[in-house]
Formats: sequence, C-alpha cells, structure tokens
Amino acid sequence: MTDTDLPVITHWIDGAAAASAGGRTAPVYNPATGAVRAHVALADEADVAAAVASAGRGFVAWSAFSIAKRQSVLFAFRELLNARKGELAEIITAEHGKVHSDAMGEILRGQEVVELATGFPHLLKGAYSENASNGIDVYSLKQPLGVVGIISPFNFPAMVPMWFFPIALAAGNAVIVKPSEKDPSASLWLAQLWREAGLPEGAFTVLQGDKVAVDGLLNAPEVQSISFVGSTPIAQYIYETASRNGKRVQALGGAKNHMLVLPDADLDLVADQAVNAGFGAAGERCMAISVVLAVEPVADALIAKVTERIAKLRIGNGAAADEPDMGPLISEAHRDKVSSYVDIAEADGARVVVDGRGYVVDGHEDGFFFGPTLLDAVPTSSRAYTEEIFGPVLSVVRVQTYDEGLALINSGEFGNGTAIFTNDGGAARRFQSEVQVGMIGINVPIPVPVAYHSFGGWKKSLFGDAKAYGVHGFDFFTREKAVTSRWLDPATHGGIDLGFPQNT
Repeated sequence: MTDTDLPVITHWIDGAAAASAGGRTAPVYNPATGAVRAHVALADEADVAAAVASAGRGFVAWSAFSIAKRQSVLFAFRELLNARKGELAEIITAEHGKVHSDAMGEILRGQEVVELATGFPHLLKGAYSENASNGIDVYSLKQPLGVVGIISPFNFPAMVPMWFFPIALAAGNAVIVKPSEKDPSASLWLAQLWREAGLPEGAFTVLQGDKVAVDGLLNAPEVQSISFVGSTPIAQYIYETASRNGKRVQALGGAKNHMLVLPDADLDLVADQAVNAGFGAAGERCMAISVVLAVEPVADALIAKVTERIAKLRIGNGAAADEPDMGPLISEAHRDKVSSYVDIAEADGARVVVDGRGYVVDGHEDGFFFGPTLLDAVPTSSRAYTEEIFGPVLSVVRVQTYDEGLALINSGEFGNGTAIFTNDGGAARRFQSEVQVGMIGINVPIPVPVAYHSFGGWKKSLFGDAKAYGVHGFDFFTREKAVTSRWLDPATHGGIDLGFPQNT
C-alpha cells in the first residue's frame, strides 16, 4: 500500500468514530517491521472543543443513571472484555510490539480494576450522624466531578487507561481518554466496547493527538480532573498546568527501581526474577527493575547466573506463532536513546557484560529491536544510573552492606518501586520501614498492587495527592457534600431566631 492508502485512526466523539477537523496526522508503526501501518488523527482546537462538549452532554446523561443501572453497564463491559480480550491483545502487539502474552497480561491487570469498579456502590456511600444537635442531622454525599481527562502513555495502552476510567465511570463521571499517538487503537476498541455495554453517547470519548490535545484538556474549564502516567518532566508539567487551572491531578512519573540482594538470598530465584523484571515488556515499564544492588560477595555469582539466562532469551516479532520472550522497542528514536545510555555507561567505566546494541532479528531487519543488556560496576554518578532508561538494560552496582544499598535507593530522585531479596525476615521488615519508596516487594520484583490497594510512588514518581485505583481512585473521582438538615416539628416550632447558630 502507498502512504495515502493507509487507514486513518480517528477520534471517538458522540459514541462514534469522528474524523479530525484540521487534517493533521502522524504515522503509526509496527515496531517489529519498522513499517507504517496507519496514520492517527492529531486533534486541533476544534476537535478538543467537540470532545469536551460531547463529554459534557454524556455526563448529564450518565450521571442521571441510577446506581443499579450504572452497575449493570459496568458488568456488561466486564463480560464483553473478558470474552473478547484476545482481540485487544492483538491490537496492542501490532502497535506496541510487546509479545502477545505480555499484552494479555496487561489486559488482565486492567480488568482487575474493572472488576473492582463493579462493586462501587459500597465505596460511594456517604455517612450519617443523626441528631448531631437538637433536631439536626448531618450527612455527606459523594458525587461525581463531571468531565475528567485521562492522558495515557504508549507502554500500556489498555492497562493504564483501565487504572482510571472504570472507577471514574462508576462514580458517574464522563471520561475523555487521550492515548499515545504511538499506539492509539486500543482506546478506540475500548470505546466501541463501552457502546455495546450500554454507556450513553459522550460518556466515553477518545481524543487522539499530541501536545495540542494535551494542552486542550489541561486548559478546558469543563475538564475537572486529569489523570496521567508518563515521564517525570511531563508529569510535572501536567501537574503544574492543571493545578494552576483549578483541576484535580494525579500525575504518575518516571522511576529508577532498585533490587537489593542480600548475601543470604536464593541467587537462582534472584536471577530468574531480575531477568523477568528487567527484560519483560522490553523494559518499557515504570515498574521494571533497572538496577541490582548486589551486597558482596554475591555479585560475580549473580552476574554469571543472569548471563546464562539472557543467553536463552528469544527476541522477535511479538505476533509470531512461536511467541518470543521479548519484542521490539516502540520506535527507532527510542531504540537509539536506549543505546545511547549503554554508550554513556561504557564511557563512564561500566563493564558491558551482555551487549544488546545493534541487535537484528532475521526477517525483521528494519524492526526496532534492542537486545537484553547487562552492565556491571555502573558508577552511581553516571547518567546511565541516575536517569530512567526505559529499555532492556539491567545495571549491577556492587555494595558492601545493606546500609550502603539502602542509602543509594533513598538518595535517588525517584521513589516508585523497589524490592529486597533475602531470607532474613528481620532485614525485610527493616527495609520496608526504612526505604523511601511507594511500592515495595519482598522477594517480589515488580510490586504492582492489586486493584483494591492503590498504585503510586513517592518523590518525583508521583505528583498530586491521589494514587491510581483502589480507594484513592474513588476518592479522587468524587467530591463530597456535607448536608446539615433540620425538619421542624410544627407542634413545637417557636418562631424565627436570628441569632448565630450554636451547638446545644
């Protein structure tokens, strides 16, 4: 096909696909082949206005649904998603490049939040205090915000939106999702599923685009909140801009996650989990382990075990029938950026134990592949140590004590996830208390909380006051009214009293 024959991925406005007003587009690649598979519409100001107006009408309709009716729609969506999640996984693999099992795993973790949201009536209950003062009752109501915006990253095009929109919709809000322009089709598929489930037009809107779409949502007065996952600089920009405009914000940023390995740890378990956590999803996840802090004398033995496991990994097209272990990176530019960090580490004195630069997959020579990479003795002053690489690069830093390893973790600017591997319960208990990180694994390398807890880090990994999903999510997507009520007994009503109200 010629470039002009390729399909254009549209917005979703008023419950249907909607072409862009301005005609701007961007290419969408298949990362395994390097070929352009489609173009995606890029919103202009008119598209933003249309999406916001549609969501406003959708909010009026959806928020008027009874709790029972809203719950039935959520259950219908859950059943549709469960029956057809294979379709969504294929879309994710084609546009993102991750292997099919990774795509399916992403959907299942998102589905946990959908299932949590189906039980929302319990979490939307207010409180009631009878006879707080003589003849006066005080009670609270939880009500939706209105139109809410979700800005999603490329690495989890289904799971990250599902961290937010099931709860937002359960609470009665209307949602506008702005997916990454690198893999925009998953959100459209989800929008169609919501229509089939019975969601009214406008309650779920997809606005494709780049910074114009993002800034449009940040500046639109009708948008009451912004939920974001992405890099720290953009998270901080979104937090500052949206907050300045009076919106609620939950902006989840970057990470540099460490695994602290104590000398008593099971090194076979550690090696298995380091490979899984470092190279799964090609390292393109904010909860990936990127640094192993090896408390000596275990580093040499651990490096040998990890190297042995890397040699067995299969890298290739994630859509292949004989599914590989790892697919390509999202784009050529990102592959080159990841490669540059290995160059930096090597120049700074690190030893490249396994080198993934220049990795080529037979038959996919134009794909955006980067092989699993293992670095040893990475200086903690190197940008390869301090900055988020977001690729399949695992760095080993040798430390002499638990305290030295803990100090390195706590001195970093990020605080997303961390893990300790040990058979010493006392050391693990001390670690969970002392480490300055929001999500902690004990012999678990990627401690992503289940849906009924909440996801979010500390320091520059989270901007705003609310984490994603769990109880935090329901608090974020609702606002409370306190009602003080008195119904006078006509038999005892003594007339007008203009005095200042007092508790008696």
